[in-house]
Amino acid sequence: MIKVTMPKLSVAMKDGTIVKWFKKEGEAVKEGEVLFEVETQKVSNEIEAPASGILCKILAPEGSIVPVGELIAIITEPGEELPPIEEIKKPTVPTGIEKKAKVSPLARKLAEEYKIDLTKIRGTGPDGQIVKEDVLRAVEEAKVVPAVPVAPSPTELVETAEVVTLTDMRKTIAERLSHSYREAVHVTMTMEVDMSEIRRLRQRLLPEIKEKAKVSLSYTDMLVKAVAIAIKKNPIINSTLEADQIKILKPINIGVAVALEDGLIVPVIRNADKKSLIEIASCLRDLTEKAKQKSLSLDDVTGGTFTISNLGMFGVDTFSPIINPPQSAILGVGAIKDKPVVMDGQITIKPIMTLTLVFDHRILDGATAAVFLKTIKEILEKPAGFIDTE
Repeated sequence: MIKVTMPKLSVAMKDGTIVKWFKKEGEAVKEGEVLFEVETQKVSNEIEAPASGILCKILAPEGSIVPVGELIAIITEPGEELPPIEEIKKPTVPTGIEKKAKVSPLARKLAEEYKIDLTKIRGTGPDGQIVKEDVLRAVEEAKVVPAVPVAPSPTELVETAEVVTLTDMRKTIAERLSHSYREAVHVTMTMEVDMSEIRRLRQRLLPEIKEKAKVSLSYTDMLVKAVAIAIKKNPIINSTLEADQIKILKPINIGVAVALEDGLIVPVIRNADKKSLIEIASCLRDLTEKAKQKSLSLDDVTGGTFTISNLGMFGVDTFSPIINPPQSAILGVGAIKDKPVVMDGQITIKPIMTLTLVFDHRILDGATAAVFLKTIKEILEKPAGFIDTE
């Protein structure tokens, strides 16, 4: 008898959604052939059968959200009798409380402070250890709405609210951003950029890049290049906070937020500082297409060190995005709009774009963030020496 459990496909993975079973109960399976599809971290993955035999029992139907390590199916030898399911399940998922060592000191302290029963918490740390995040989640779930009678509005008496169940993608977004907003100290600063030169440079490069890479050069491509250069000049931006240490990361991997019908996903352009503008444009177009087709791999969406979120194409002027943990900052990009600007005592019309940098004040000081934002502005306003096809 072979137990099939929910695999851990990434360090951050806590659970996954069974999207599809490729075999039915009672059908023969071969080791290495695709057995089921699981979605996690907004990415779908096809999982192979761990052994040959008969798919005797499916315990997690399609659509189920299953914690990592939990039993989802059983493969048996032909003719092999199946023991009672409850008996099989017993050793599958650790409770996380068999030993005191399986509760982190901080988690135990928080549990005592908030009067949380540790025996009712499933640990998501190493070997099922209950960690701080597990207790904080339990605290949120334990909050009770006061029983104060509220008079329903006339609309509520007539209409029934439509209920939309969170998809796995929406759930992941909610969890990650809620965690980021609770942990990071978000500070926002904005700066206007004259896009006259970058607009001219884009027009000049469009035919060349179209011919070489078969893609149309976008402002986002050029922003990725400019941000990568700016990070190289200000490496502290490319950092994360680990315990009481700031860790400055060497690879400059820039994530670009892509809006999909059911949520948001952030594919990552790795080593963006080492890529030419043509390479960035090609890479971003490939990742965007894969995102739309829901064919991104975990490698495509993990490892980012900085994120760009561009809503300019929707006519948004400014907005404050939430930092993508565990990164130290995120750049919000607004629309390019013609605005009156005073130059040398004269009013002239210039294409202006507003950049919004949201940074974690635990890692970066205001002056440090301002220098970084100013560096991006300088690169975009005088791009010829920095942004080119090579």
